[in-house]
Amino acid sequence: MEFFKIRKDIPFMRHALVFNVISAVTFVLAVFFLWHKGLHLSVDFTGGTVMETRYSRPANLDKIRETIASLGFTDVSVQNFGTSQDVLIRLPLKKDLSSAQLSERVLAALKTQDTSVQLQRVEFVGPQVGDELVTNGLLALFFVAFGIVVYLAIRFEWRFAVSAIIANLHDVVIILGFFAFFQWEFSLSVLAAVLAVLGYSVNESVVVFDRVRENFRKMRGYTTPQIIDNAITRTISRTIITHGCTQMMVTSMLFFGGETLHYFALALTIGILFGIYSSVLVASPLVMWLGVSREDFIKSDKKPVDATP
Repeated sequence: MEFFKIRKDIPFMRHALVFNVISAVTFVLAVFFLWHKGLHLSVDFTGGTVMETRYSRPANLDKIRETIASLGFTDVSVQNFGTSQDVLIRLPLKKDLSSAQLSERVLAALKTQDTSVQLQRVEFVGPQVGDELVTNGLLALFFVAFGIVVYLAIRFEWRFAVSAIIANLHDVVIILGFFAFFQWEFSLSVLAAVLAVLGYSVNESVVVFDRVRENFRKMRGYTTPQIIDNAITRTISRTIITHGCTQMMVTSMLFFGGETLHYFALALTIGILFGIYSSVLVASPLVMWLGVSREDFIKSDKKPVDATP
């Protein structure tokens, strides 16, 4: 299905160097902020205190957050747990305060708001759990990237695999760079969004690459830049429809999903925008510069001439 059809190919590859310079500058800035500021890790990674509370009526999460914030606690996660009456509270580590002391202070403040609140359990999540989560997250990222490279190398050609993984990892680093620069909380849900973007972005690359491969077989007498320009132009309508629909859903989570889904949706939004950019204007030029040609997809029908007399 197409909302519109572009008759004349847009010369994207003519400006490939400019696009990749912009990409390189953005990537370097992201790496700099990651090194200079680092990620603002949530309780999932740093350790802290987890409280489970129960109310006699549906809990008002916004008021609970305000009450806890008035005690001087920052980066607190408050969300429903199971039902609207059960609330899970994650508190970061606090110097000179044990988990029991933290939970007592918070519970006392919550009782001033609603006397029906009951403490169900208190747990301390140690730094060792955080280290394991970081390790497992990095391993997940590595295996996803490795699987993408193998898949594209088998389905297309090694140049496509290298270009796609560079472009997709570029998206991941830029998302992390945004979170480092603005010091947004990086939690497990954000990590899930980053991994989702990695898979989502490669889908766009596969669509463009498939059209490039098809063009090499159909378009005789055209140069590689012309073939890539045609492939990108012919997939623009599909790109707008697909990413537009996805972004509509993500935007609804961003504005109406509450604090729990806010950074998850924010990471997806950044990933979708840069995923379109990298798949079209980073991966495609890299394929061209790596020297892909028609000969990589079309086997010669000519048989070698027998020189034996």
